[in-house]
Amino acid sequence: MSASTVTCWHTFSVRDAAVMIDWLRAVGFVEHATYRDDADPSVVVHAEWLWEGPTGTAGVMFGTERDSGVVHNTGQASAYLVCADADAVRATAEAAVAAGGSLEQAVTEKDYGGAGGTVRDPEGNQWSLGDYQPS
Repeated sequence: MSASTVTCWHTFSVRDAAVMIDWLRAVGFVEHATYRDDADPSVVVHAEWLWEGPTGTAGVMFGTERDSGVVHNTGQASAYLVCADADAVRATAEAAVAAGGSLEQAVTEKDYGGAGGTVRDPEGNQWSLGDYQPS
């Protein structure tokens, strides 16, 4: 997986970077780069994580919320991850919930094609999962 193939990065801030990192790993993301505060290693100054889907690579950038300046957007964010097939959608949703997320919408077959569902990560951000590839 190469960060140079990512053309859109989803960005957000987190309250607990350790929880978010564990959750991202469980869903299938891999670390590309994580930079921590020298004085407090629990604080992520900037992180880049990658997820390989059937049609390409997705990227997320995040950092720990801090009082001094805005690192990434604040509030809740949303993203859509394209999975290889309906079984992969279900497996990703199950992994997300098992890692501390919550199921918002069960994985179902969609009228417009493919299967999809929605989860929230431990920080409350919404992640839609599906095998529908927008064209």
